Amino acid sequence: MMEFVEKVLASAEKEELTVEERNLLSVAYKNVIGARRASWRIISSIEQKEENRGNDDYVAMIRDYRSKIETCDGISRLPLFLYGPNF
Repeated sequence: MMEFVEKVLASAEKEELTVEERNLLSVAYKNVIGARRASWRIISSIEQKEENRGNDDYVAMIRDYRSKIETCDGISRLPLFLYGPNF
């Protein structure tokens, strides 16, 4: 889905998006962010459990994976197109 969103954002730099396009992008943004939040919560919970168990090897791998989830990639530009510069 993010590949499609990136293509739309690239075309939005040339001309303004229609209301329908902005609404569709908004839904896509919310879906992607919702999935990332759920993943982050699950991974953070697993990280805490493994820390309590003292599994330092697993904790290091989990932290690495959590940092990948926290990386926003192209998502960070999307609110600017959806809500404007005052967002």
